[in-house]
Amino acid sequence: MDLSNNNNKKKVFLSGNEAVAWGAAASGVCFASAYPGTPSTEILETLGTFKGLEAQWAVNEKVAYEAAFGASLAGKRALTACKHVGLNVAMDPLMTTVYSGVNAGFVAVVADDPGMHSSQNEQDTRRVAPYAKMPLLEPSSPSQAYHFVKEAFEISERFDIPVLLRLTMRVSHTKESFETGQVRSFDRKALDKNPKKYVMIPGHARFRHLDLEQRMLKLRDFSEKTALNVAQIKDRKIGFITSGVSALYVKEAYPEASTLVLGMPYPFPSDKVRDFARNVEKLYVVEELEPFLEEMIKMDGIAVTGKKPSWLCGELEPQAVKCIVKGEERGLSSRKARRPLLCPGCPHRPAFYALKKAGVYVAGDIGCYTLGALEPLAALHTQTCMGSSIPFFEGISKMQKDHKAVAVIGDSTFIHTGINGLISAAYNATKGVVIIMDNSITAMTGGQQNPATGVTLQGAVTKKLSLEKICLAAGADNVDVVDPYDIEKFRKTLDKRLEEDKLSVIIARYPCKMIDRSRAPAMKIDNDKCKKCRQCLLLDCPAIVEEDGAVSINGSLCVGCGLCSNICKFGAISPVKK
Repeated sequence: MDLSNNNNKKKVFLSGNEAVAWGAAASGVCFASAYPGTPSTEILETLGTFKGLEAQWAVNEKVAYEAAFGASLAGKRALTACKHVGLNVAMDPLMTTVYSGVNAGFVAVVADDPGMHSSQNEQDTRRVAPYAKMPLLEPSSPSQAYHFVKEAFEISERFDIPVLLRLTMRVSHTKESFETGQVRSFDRKALDKNPKKYVMIPGHARFRHLDLEQRMLKLRDFSEKTALNVAQIKDRKIGFITSGVSALYVKEAYPEASTLVLGMPYPFPSDKVRDFARNVEKLYVVEELEPFLEEMIKMDGIAVTGKKPSWLCGELEPQAVKCIVKGEERGLSSRKARRPLLCPGCPHRPAFYALKKAGVYVAGDIGCYTLGALEPLAALHTQTCMGSSIPFFEGISKMQKDHKAVAVIGDSTFIHTGINGLISAAYNATKGVVIIMDNSITAMTGGQQNPATGVTLQGAVTKKLSLEKICLAAGADNVDVVDPYDIEKFRKTLDKRLEEDKLSVIIARYPCKMIDRSRAPAMKIDNDKCKKCRQCLLLDCPAIVEEDGAVSINGSLCVGCGLCSNICKFGAISPVKK
């Protein structure tokens, strides 16, 4: 897609993530880098479709942030994107780049996940803005996301600072029809050789901190006047201060109420908020997760009603706004969700089946394989954050000599932050087994490429990282590559390495079904041979179902992997004959 010659307005139907990409491209962004993470993944995927800019997957969010910031130093507008927990990985460079400032515009887009639809926590990224001392923009819809990212680049260059653009899952994935604006011209800058500005040794950083405080004062004045913060006076009996998607819920629940929607909630526009408060009789603040706005309003001595502590968890909705106004506590959610399952034919299934049989303690990581923690597989015992499995395994192995432990990590996650953990384990003479679940793709977020696939975001063939060589170089004593569907070989290799006083890596390599979409003949159960031992049900395969005490296989779901046939001791499961 090429926007370079398109200065005409255009009607589009985009998600919030797609809108961010379109807005960035229309702003003259030249470089974008990210690590995939729901709900932010589609931002970079969309940017990868535009001509005239460099969009690339990075090995993790820290590297993505730093590469994009390097492009800013080179005088090109740049963007990085991640989910909320991904920003934790990038916090180290973020906290210092606000000191140094930018050359060309630099925007960090972060997508939060209220409700934890695909995340391990509900942290509120708005808290980062005052902590890091950087401006924060928060769109309420895809159309605003398109326009806000364009404003973010302008603010970044005007005030010499990285800008944080916060989305939430509902904004990221909701679609809206709107009209795009004109493509903005951007004068690319020269590479800025300025050590006093960009070399953050203490002597330089002290002056840059003082400069940052001056920039924040100017940004505070800007926040008071910007059109990003919109006050609308209607019914003066009730007024709401809100931001992000919560603004849509407020307007649906109380369409006649007065509203102040803070598209730029930080630096906090105290005077604008105070003026709005004077114009209404009763003032409420509505926001998801943390009482971010509420605390700043109250710190300014403005009387406002917020939500009860029970509303700190999860998403809001229009009905929730009415409950908050009434001062009600949040009730228990009645939402029923389908139990998540590994896909039919997933190569993680046989590995977890073997691990459960082995009775070992399994330190897990972030990825599809986290589903191995659920019954009936129930073969995973920890999962915290990207790359934590190997360090957890290191500590457990050293402190619990009477119980064997293993680490389980995916190929993309191993590259993200697992390699350092393996180096540490080897350096500290840790003994035991690390299993890399290599399905040759970043599967959990939809099948993105990574360095171990040897393919770029745009599908170009590039250098392919050898996991085997990396593991040996990191200090592993043994590296075995095993097909997890060869379950006997996998078991024997696992048993052998568990008995050795060495640090071993087993690479369980089999492609994800998102890559290998081939289907062998579906399996069927011979009821005359079936002893109803129910062992096949322990695989937790969606194709294997039990109804009225009888076990059968749904041929439309079965991909013919044959795992159930391999574990059936009675020969009751076999392929359907064509």
